[in-house]
Amino acid sequence: MKTKLSNGATRLLAAGGMTLIALGAALAQHYGLPGVRWLGCAIAVMMIVEFIMVMYRHRDTALTHQNTPICVAFLGWLVLVLVAISHVGNRPWIVLLMLMTIVAADSGAWLFGKLIGGDKMWERLSSGKTWSGQIAGIICGTFASVLYGLLGTDTFMPQLMWIGISVALLSQYGDLTASWIKRRIGIKDFGRIIPGHGGILDRFDGWIYVLPLIWLVML
Repeated sequence: MKTKLSNGATRLLAAGGMTLIALGAALAQHYGLPGVRWLGCAIAVMMIVEFIMVMYRHRDTALTHQNTPICVAFLGWLVLVLVAISHVGNRPWIVLLMLMTIVAADSGAWLFGKLIGGDKMWERLSSGKTWSGQIAGIICGTFASVLYGLLGTDTFMPQLMWIGISVALLSQYGDLTASWIKRRIGIKDFGRIIPGHGGILDRFDGWIYVLPLIWLVML
C-alpha cells in the first residue's frame, strides 16, 4: 500500500536533494572545476526557460496589452541575472555567502512568520508574508553572513553584517516581485519541477535583485 508523503516531508526531501547538488558543485570546485559557476548558470538558464514556458502556457493572461511589457521586462531581467552569475560565479566564496544568507533569510522568514504571525506585508501579493517574518528573515540572514565569516577566518567582520542585511532584504523583495508577476499572470507557482517548492523560479527568486547588485559591487 502506497503512502503519500506530507507536504513538509516532501519539502525536506527536495531541500535535501538540492543540498546534495550544491555539495556536488562544491566538490567539483575543490578539484579545480568551476562547479559553482556551472551550477549557477544552469539554474539561471532554467529560470529563463521556465518563465518563457509560463508565458507560452498562459499567453491569454501573460501576453495581454497590460502584461506583455511587464513580462518582457522581467524576462530581460532574468537574462541579466544569468550574466551576473556567470561573472560572480568566478568567485565561489561569494556565491556560497549569498546562498547561505538567502537560505537563512528565507527559512527564518517562513518559520518565524508562522510562529509569530501578525500583520501582513502585502496580502494582495502574498498572503503568507508578515512583517514579523521579514524582520526575522533579515536577522537570520545577517547571522548566517556573520557566521560564514567566523567559520572561514575565525574573525568577526562587521562588513558582513551590512552584506547580510542587504542580501536578506533584497532576497525577500525578489520573492515579492515574483509573487506580483504570478498574480498578474494568474498562477500559483511558476512550475512543479521541485516537489513541495514549485518551480525553479519559485525557489530561486531571491536571486533576482541580489545577483545583479553583487555583480555591480564587484565591477
